Amino acid sequence: MPTVLDVAKCAGVSPITVSRVINRSGSFSEETRKRVEAAVAELGYVQNSVARSLRSSRTNTIALIVSDITNPFFTSLARGVEDTASDAGYTVFFCNTDELTEEEERYTQVLLQKQVDGFLLVPAHSSLNSIEKIQKHNIPLVIIDRWLPGVAVDSVRCDSVEGSYQLTRLLLSLGHRNIALISGPKDVSTSIDRVSGYRNALEEAGLPFDPANVQYGEFVQSSGYALTKRVLAMDPRPTAIFGANNFIAIGVLKALNDAGIKVPGEISVVGFDDLPELLVVSPFLTVASQPAYEMGCRATRLLIERLGKKGAGEKQQVILPTQVIVRGSTGAANG
Repeated sequence: MPTVLDVAKCAGVSPITVSRVINRSGSFSEETRKRVEAAVAELGYVQNSVARSLRSSRTNTIALIVSDITNPFFTSLARGVEDTASDAGYTVFFCNTDELTEEEERYTQVLLQKQVDGFLLVPAHSSLNSIEKIQKHNIPLVIIDRWLPGVAVDSVRCDSVEGSYQLTRLLLSLGHRNIALISGPKDVSTSIDRVSGYRNALEEAGLPFDPANVQYGEFVQSSGYALTKRVLAMDPRPTAIFGANNFIAIGVLKALNDAGIKVPGEISVVGFDDLPELLVVSPFLTVASQPAYEMGCRATRLLIERLGKKGAGEKQQVILPTQVIVRGSTGAANG
């Protein structure tokens, strides 16, 4: 395997000059850069990143731990993370927890052993174990999409309260007064915020908040499907259903279709998070859309900024806006 000395000899420069060119540090001429890069290509030289990390105490790697990588929202978020990290010279380790706290803690331990430079974390639930472990090692951390009470940490998320409020107001403007909300787990901040926004809109309209109209489950299609069956058994039956994420909303539509209920003719449906246009859902959902890709970019830039400053400065809370997109799944309340 070729070494730095081989590259230096081939390019006619010193080993330190080769190191400067490869690491883009120090001064060197454009002609020198071209000669070194040509020698690297000719010899097939690959830098020993392990040795480099031992010298610098940095691995140029960051970890992204998400709760459900199959969800298009998190796929877009991960792409934003990867694009931003790659541009800054970092490699990303991707891990998926399936909303399981024990998986989150296991991955955290493994990644600490890998000596990643920083963490981007979508918390599975409200446990602080992983965050406390990361902070004890003085490793920069940014929470994405969610928040956790009682912990000082950088975070980047969207305004779920406002997005939920606007979706509920839309349904109210269409004449709906009996609106069911199918949410995720009670102890996940996105569930808490979306129930809060829903409640705020009802109370602003002078309508009582009925806890029976809020069904808690998981952020998956099967949960949306099963809880919709429960909602349909209510008397009186709601005229609109709010799915608290895109997968729940897909489950809602499937359950309504299987029950022979027309959308939006008999029941209107709205969802949180958008879906790719190639993922055909009929009728196409009215949603509160979150800028998932931008969220990933912003969180990664914040983490890299922390890496540069070694964690200095006050913790930042970045809250991005949502956008309500009206499509074919909503209509005037029946009757």
